[in-house]
Amino acid sequence: MADGSRRAILDAVRDGPHPVGEIAARLALSQQAVSHHLCVLRGAGLVSERREGTRHLFAVRTDGLAVVQDYLDGFWPRHLDALKRAAEEAARNA
Repeated sequence: MADGSRRAILDAVRDGPHPVGEIAARLALSQQAVSHHLCVLRGAGLVSERREGTRHLFAVRTDGLAVVQDYLDGFWPRHLDALKRAAEEAARNA
């Protein structure tokens, strides 16, 4: 998710399944680059793949994104609280 191309690919397949060539054309990336990113996204559980004849169609896996959302929801409060405490401590010492 940290890679801008992967976020763009997720955005491209958000509304429904699309083949690699269409995604590549939309994002002005090579099909090889898109295929690589889709492999990583599929391995992370963020996209699904299905075959339609000779075409491979990719779509967002909302359940995979829900796992990411749950992680971030649990991650940020603890770290933001630590940041708040550090900022308050710095303000007291200033």
